Amino acid sequence: MGVVVIIPAYNEEKTVSQVVTAALACELVEEVVVVSDGSTDRTVEEATAAGARVISLPENMGKGAAMHAGIKATGQDVILFLDGDLLGITPVHVRRIIEPVLEDRADMTVGVFGDGRFCTDIAQKIAPHLSGQRALRRSVITCAPDIGSSRFGVETLLSKYAEEMGLRVTSVILDDVSHRMKEEKQGFVKGVCARFLMYRDILRSAKRSRL
Repeated sequence: MGVVVIIPAYNEEKTVSQVVTAALACELVEEVVVVSDGSTDRTVEEATAAGARVISLPENMGKGAAMHAGIKATGQDVILFLDGDLLGITPVHVRRIIEPVLEDRADMTVGVFGDGRFCTDIAQKIAPHLSGQRALRRSVITCAPDIGSSRFGVETLLSKYAEEMGLRVTSVILDDVSHRMKEEKQGFVKGVCARFLMYRDILRSAKRSRL
């Protein structure tokens, strides 16, 4: 049963190579695909140099669309999604997320930050269903509705879908892992605006899943 890591990334030149390197170093992973979601920095170059296969979307279409593009471009049975802005991710963390699905102990595994940075740890303890680090079977992701149009609401959509379908979901703690916050990447004002838009997408997906 093959495993592919799909990394949706928008302007993540500072961290994407670290994430690719950690994923490729995990013995369970057969392929790493980075989907550049209309990046205007060196995301494509950094990901390629690190050994990933890169898919470049011509414009920013949102996280859900980037994930969907990665799914369509691969054929492995188990898919692990990792964010492109992770800090501290290692091959051990990658293996911990994959193993429950690969060994048929879960249909979906969600990786939750722990002992990393206070702000990101607290955010994921409050809302672990928003984590972008998750492994699942292809059959699960291809049956979930509206992935391509969900933008930042994709994790909420997947969590709600798993709950509605009675899927086996387990969480694993990713010790010493965090990510760069939007305010750090874009500056305070732009970062706050981007965070507002992210929460808007999340709320839309939550409402859509209740229909």
